[in-house]
Amino acid sequence: KSITTCDYSDLEKIRSRKKEKIMKIALLNDTHFGARNDSPAFIEFQNKFYNELFFPYMQQYGIKTLIHLGDVVDRRKFINHNTAHNFKKVFWNRLDEQGIDTHIIIGNHDTYYKNTNEVNAMQNLDICKDAKVYTQSTTVEFDGLPILFIPWICDDNEAESIRTIENSTSSIAMGHLEVKGFEMHNGHFNDHGQDKAIFKRFEKVMSGHFHKKSDDGHIYYLGTQYEMTWSDYQCPKGFHIFDTETRELTRVENPNSLFKKIIYNDKETNYDELDINQYDKCFVKLFVSNRSDNDMFERLMDRLYNSINIHAIDVIEDPTDIGASVREDILEQGEDTLTFLGNYIDQTDIKLDKQKLKQFAKELYMEASE
Repeated sequence: KSITTCDYSDLEKIRSRKKEKIMKIALLNDTHFGARNDSPAFIEFQNKFYNELFFPYMQQYGIKTLIHLGDVVDRRKFINHNTAHNFKKVFWNRLDEQGIDTHIIIGNHDTYYKNTNEVNAMQNLDICKDAKVYTQSTTVEFDGLPILFIPWICDDNEAESIRTIENSTSSIAMGHLEVKGFEMHNGHFNDHGQDKAIFKRFEKVMSGHFHKKSDDGHIYYLGTQYEMTWSDYQCPKGFHIFDTETRELTRVENPNSLFKKIIYNDKETNYDELDINQYDKCFVKLFVSNRSDNDMFERLMDRLYNSINIHAIDVIEDPTDIGASVREDILEQGEDTLTFLGNYIDQTDIKLDKQKLKQFAKELYMEASE
């Protein structure tokens, strides 16, 4: 397979191969420092990934090269002082300490203007002067393998980007791309941007931008490293390692979750025996399917609120209460109506074909708009 999933023991087997010149490159994308309105809860969750998984992994396996496929930060216009401080302390200083050769492909969230990549967050954050930042399509060689970097395609660089893609002699491309036909998040497919046919000359294309991991065997959307919104619920997360010799893309899973659900039915479950530690430092939605023992329900709520550090809990007793189930994401992200409806359908536990239901909702919305 061209892409695999592994844990530390699997990588140890790969590492033990006799060919010592194999070059491993770590890939990150859509890290979105400052996401969720600079939420301290999200910063803590984000830092756990870097402190407990990513940097220990890089050090353990001696990986000295990082390529970031865009959207380092979340806001295009500004960055919160605490977020900037955390970015430097938890991320950038660690790259510097471990001597990581860092390459950053600019994404759309990194740019101040929508029509050019030239004014971007990397210019104004205190990053190492040795880091390479790419605002135009550029070919960079790693261990004898030329890789075409394709930053966010905008008005300023579109013509040159397309020419470079069509004439590139590289077999590998990496970028922050908006390709038609790929799933942006559960049930929502992109219908604009570049046609995937323009990338046919490449052996493999890897991209950030869409937060859901997906591929067609040729173009690989890597997905985010960690959950950010309820749209990421039960969507596998992790980062990737690229092998310049074998061209293999290895995925390292992130087992941590920020969003969890409880389907409450006290006719089937004794909630006095429920291990609630799994919900510590999480956002929780509790859907009440059947509540016949009010005392048990109150004891569970008391434990959730007082025995662990839960970030927030939404209790949804009426499954038609659209506000209760998606209010938090709407307020923080300003989602459009169709995304709002799609997320709501995804988050409900109805026994219907959700894809057909979302298509029906879309058709109703379009009819109402007309």
